Amino acid sequence: MTVCYTWFHERSRVLPADASEETVRIYARAYILMLLSSQLFADKNANRVHLCWLPYLASLDELGRYSWGTAALAWWATYLPRNDVVGERVMFARLSLDRLRVHDFVWEPYSSVEVVAVIHSEILVDEHRRLWTAITSLIYFAAIEWHQVDRVLPQFGGVQHLPQPALNIDWLHAKDGRGGDRWFPKYFQEWHEHWENRLYLVIPVDRVLDPGPSAEYLDWWCRVAHRFLFPEVAFQDLRPIVLIEEARHRRSSQAPSKVQVYDRPDNRRVDRRRRIGTRTTD
Repeated sequence: MTVCYTWFHERSRVLPADASEETVRIYARAYILMLLSSQLFADKNANRVHLCWLPYLASLDELGRYSWGTAALAWWATYLPRNDVVGERVMFARLSLDRLRVHDFVWEPYSSVEVVAVIHSEILVDEHRRLWTAITSLIYFAAIEWHQVDRVLPQFGGVQHLPQPALNIDWLHAKDGRGGDRWFPKYFQEWHEHWENRLYLVIPVDRVLDPGPSAEYLDWWCRVAHRFLFPEVAFQDLRPIVLIEEARHRRSSQAPSKVQVYDRPDNRRVDRRRRIGTRTTD
């Protein structure tokens, strides 16, 4: 479902001077198709144009009705390269996080003047803002991610309560769209239904003047989490963990309601052993 980027670019690089309105639309579709394949959803080679977007470009008037942002989030979370785990950038990021102090952390970075100045004003309309706090599925064809925003409520100006356990969807992460002719809305029907019902999965966020984790959350975090990401810092800093005074006096708010979704672990190896047996069971 791809064609060579060079071939595609040469055929649609220059718009004829006497182009009709329909020809202009064809060139516009070609330009958008190249943007999607080379910028927003680029693969590792960035030299192929994916044709899977053609049905979505059939009507240019309908393009604005699709949620391109959620598709991009699902794609980046699934296909983002992870081959630099021990690289310098990751080590630098871990060290920077370990050196953060309480007042260095900005809970609502998206509310800054710099960000507001470069985004479209329509994004901030309540109709679209509700999507930010919806616990639902993000879908990019066969790539599906779970938007579990109840774990980051301070980013929306709220108090962070004890979070739900992270959803295990390794079975979905093992899917790449290959291996059979499938209609994804039917094959992943349950997750498409979550997206269709996203308006009912929006969690209310009680905004407070001092967003951040509650004392209950910090007490839980100190017991179960790793205090440092960089090993050398963990050995150098022997200070005990002390709950900050702001957390003790932070105004309490109602914890968001839970969304009943079940884990989808990747049990292919277990199922394969069950089918073919083992040395013990012959």
